[in-house]
Amino acid sequence: MEKSTLKLTRKIQLLIDLPTKEEKKAALDKLYQWQNRCFRAANLIVTHLYVQEMIKEFFYLSEGIKYKLADEKKDEQGILNRSRINTTYRVVSDRFKGEIPTNILSNLNQALISSFKKNRPEYWNGERSLKNFRRDMAFPFDLEGLSGLHYTEDKKAFCFRLFRIPFRTYLGKDFTDKRTLLDRVMEDKTKLCTSHIKLQDGKIFLLGVFEIEKENHDLRPEIIAEASLSLEYPIVVKVGKTRLTIGTKEEFLYRRLAIQSAHRRAKIGATYSKSGKGIKRKLKAVDRLGQMERKYVHNRLHVYSRRLIDFCVKHRAGTLILLNQEEKTEIAKEEGFVLRNWSYNDLMTKIKYKANKAGLEVIID
Repeated sequence: MEKSTLKLTRKIQLLIDLPTKEEKKAALDKLYQWQNRCFRAANLIVTHLYVQEMIKEFFYLSEGIKYKLADEKKDEQGILNRSRINTTYRVVSDRFKGEIPTNILSNLNQALISSFKKNRPEYWNGERSLKNFRRDMAFPFDLEGLSGLHYTEDKKAFCFRLFRIPFRTYLGKDFTDKRTLLDRVMEDKTKLCTSHIKLQDGKIFLLGVFEIEKENHDLRPEIIAEASLSLEYPIVVKVGKTRLTIGTKEEFLYRRLAIQSAHRRAKIGATYSKSGKGIKRKLKAVDRLGQMERKYVHNRLHVYSRRLIDFCVKHRAGTLILLNQEEKTEIAKEEGFVLRNWSYNDLMTKIKYKANKAGLEVIID
């Protein structure tokens, strides 16, 4: 049976809610310590999982060696002295005891075991390399680590404690649904699932995962919307005799190429820019234009996918078919210009996400 809920991830900036600079610095240092221990623990867990899985390949061991990955108390052929899930948890909890909350290690261990099981066939066939985690990775936590979520009128922010560290949200001029989602969490109408804390450029972000009910639209599966993605027109969709063209080549491609040209000119001109305090000031315009292209594409693809789903809902189409996409993908791979500027995969991801939220079935032809 299809689930009636889905999970949304929202990036929310957090501020440490302490009075003095010294206290804030101490709290931030603790967060960076947790991030470091989480990074080391993640690589350890994945390594142990891989060795456990591949132990049967060690054919050069003596015949008396047992290979079964099970608790020896429950299976006489087992080689483990505890459950398999507990082995990797004990490895990292013993090594980093007192340096990081066990709640973080427990959630990290469960997430990596689940991910490893999902990708196990590809590891076995040599089609995928083992995951390698970076030092700036986000670390997970669940509701046991979070307490006291409430809205403070004086600070005009949502406040809570995460492992005894007080935080408040900074939403700024936010026009998305973050404020609504946090309100619904406070009212127990929306569930906050296992989320992450991300430290980036000295800032703290909550990657909150919210479980919400799917939108309830009166859609009919027998009504089919046929959509085609291309570079000439980002999306062309048809329901019956009604046809809609979403976006144009001039709007999307030419604007993107203009930003790319400005980016190249900025790179050339950076040679003659005043350096000031090193390379950061020298490349300020280059970085700004690089971010401008990413933001422009991200915004346009969100608008196009939103208009597509709204069109389907308006005409009560319960099935969305994306036509001739495999053929177009092969063409894009052969032509560097198309591959660089089409953003096909990102647009597909956004369409699937919004379709799932609205209750549409997506079929790729």
